[in-house]
Amino acid sequence: MTVTASKTVSPGRLLTQVAGERQTGVLVVGGHPGGAVYVLEGRVIYAESPAAPGVGELLTASGRLAGRTWQNALDLGTSTARVGRLLVEQGHLTQGELELCVLGAIYDAAYFALSPASASVDFLTGATHWLGPVVHVDPAAINREVSRRVGLLDEIFPDARVDTAPVAAVTRPPRERVTLTSLQWELLVHADGQRTPADLALLLGRAGYATIQELRRMAALGLLELPEVRTEALEFVRLPRARGTAADVQRPVVRPDEAPTVPVVAGVRASAPVPDPPPDPPRHSLVEESGANQLVYRPPRLARRKPGAKLPKEVAGEPPPAHQGTDEVLLKRIRTALRALR
Repeated sequence: MTVTASKTVSPGRLLTQVAGERQTGVLVVGGHPGGAVYVLEGRVIYAESPAAPGVGELLTASGRLAGRTWQNALDLGTSTARVGRLLVEQGHLTQGELELCVLGAIYDAAYFALSPASASVDFLTGATHWLGPVVHVDPAAINREVSRRVGLLDEIFPDARVDTAPVAAVTRPPRERVTLTSLQWELLVHADGQRTPADLALLLGRAGYATIQELRRMAALGLLELPEVRTEALEFVRLPRARGTAADVQRPVVRPDEAPTVPVVAGVRASAPVPDPPPDPPRHSLVEESGANQLVYRPPRLARRKPGAKLPKEVAGEPPPAHQGTDEVLLKRIRTALRALR
């Protein structure tokens, strides 16, 4: 078995080249999801991809084969590439059932492996698949079917993010009545926001392409939450700091009989004249006390007085003048109203 050097080319074009040379081996396609296409003398005999369930998953998930039966065939026929033949010889499947299942798996996985326009591709000469040759498909027919499926998905809903992102249903449908197929109902029931289309296909035993096709139809109807577009994180720009003498940001200290002290930044002129300081408070209501670095004015303390005693005149102030004639006017109005009721 020989391995060719890895190339970044179109997988479909390289498959056509391998088929023209009638080679035998496997075409390994890298990337996401990637896959592998097995050829025997230039004809495709099998294909697989992480995004598409294989023959075993399709047969066991549908209930056609028991898990124990499939595992027994793998144990006996993997080393000799006779798993498919054993299933037919032991009577678990007919030849027609096996061929239909293998054809569906080939076209399903080939879509994911051959649809990228460019990918990293390796070719392993002489490799074969453990299932064995069940069908032989022309590579040109596979390439045509892959191109048709790509165009069909774009017509349904041209957003490839739905094919790989976790599936989540909308909280409220965009219309009052919605008609769903059986596959769409199964997908909505199991769409928990964690499972991808590949996970749903494996869980339900459905073809990977058919799963994506129904998901795009539901996305076009507005039944699925669309994946968010990833954008690069915005970088914060640091603004340059002004260079110069730092200023003490404090309130000006008021001294008696002096103008307030204003902090001055070197090299900067004042754009407007400094307003006049407010007038000094009256000396009879404030008491001057000397602090550590400045003078502080505090109100005088009032002497203690007995309960019920009146406040001093300089503190209480003059009472507001009473409105004259208020009671007389009110009594006249009441008297007039009572006379009218007689």
